Amino acid sequence: MPSSVAPLFQPIRIGNLNVQHRIVMAPLTRFRANKAHVHGELAKTYYGQRAGVPGTLIVTEATFIAPQAAGYANVPGIWNADQIAGWKAVTETVHAKGSFIFLQLWSLGRTADPDVLKEEGSFDVIAPSPIPYIDEYAPVKKEPVVPRELKVSEIKDFAQLYSKAASNAIEAGFDGVELHSANGYLLDQFLQDVTNQRTDEYGGSVENRLRFPLEVINAVVKAVGAERTGIRLSPWSKFQGMGMEDPLPTFTTLVERIRDAHPNFAYIHAIEPRLNAFVKEGITKENQHETNDPLRKAWGDRPYIAAGGLERAEAIEIVKNEGGLVAFGRHFLANPDLPLRLKENVALTPYNRNTFYTPEAAAGYIDYPFSEQIASVKA
Repeated sequence: MPSSVAPLFQPIRIGNLNVQHRIVMAPLTRFRANKAHVHGELAKTYYGQRAGVPGTLIVTEATFIAPQAAGYANVPGIWNADQIAGWKAVTETVHAKGSFIFLQLWSLGRTADPDVLKEEGSFDVIAPSPIPYIDEYAPVKKEPVVPRELKVSEIKDFAQLYSKAASNAIEAGFDGVELHSANGYLLDQFLQDVTNQRTDEYGGSVENRLRFPLEVINAVVKAVGAERTGIRLSPWSKFQGMGMEDPLPTFTTLVERIRDAHPNFAYIHAIEPRLNAFVKEGITKENQHETNDPLRKAWGDRPYIAAGGLERAEAIEIVKNEGGLVAFGRHFLANPDLPLRLKENVALTPYNRNTFYTPEAAAGYIDYPFSEQIASVKA
């Protein structure tokens, strides 16, 4: 007989992990690490709270792979012993709750703050091509910075930085890593022709624009294994000056290449169309053609995580009709017991945008309540 439990709440295997439901905690930048890019007790509590439903898969906030890949203050890193130790306390807490955790690996590229890079090591703002962008969401407008185009030798070095960061993540106790290749950061900048106008082997054709992301993927897989490696993509996002006219040939080819080269690759994590700066838009004449269906089709029946401002009913339908998993960000931020709330259809605590990005603050980070209604039912 078919199960009466919606597929969203049923188990699935990802890599070597037996995840107990399809509700994934999405990566969420929170700026709670210290000035040395090290996490402490706050992060241990935060992630431990959200691991409280056993068998949950958590993807951490984006984490810098190296100082030259950074460019924001109070974001965690994974390149030195103190950072590894800080993250190890987090992973041990998550595992003690019976849940799983992947570390998202991050390099900013042209979106880095030049003042932070200068302060932390006199590093340049770098990118595939010297194309600046204007941060339309910044509270204080600054003159656009023209990034320095990476040399081929530096591109090769960055692939090894990703590899070393992945190895450090496993040393810190993570179950795997997710490559942040979305939202206009370095890997995404190489993929898209709006930011990659190189004329060498790393630019121009689809094959050339895929070269660096694939080199990074291959290096990370070699270091930690395909079953411990995932990737996040955002084919349709306009955030941070992105947005190819037709992203599908590039992104579908990328998915096909990963599929064929790495049969045990953990998952593809794709941001759904019609999101503008993480705010969901309606379907219009201009965006009605946007779809990730070709990516899903290319990926087949392997684990596919859909993300993008989804609500309970949408998540249930997506997993029922398409399979895979669904990532929740802001709702998971405000509801540490989100998988149980969704399963029991309990009202969600609203999130407070004013405390999303408040460096090293406990408020709006570890003080969101667990559902008393669920607690009373379980009792």
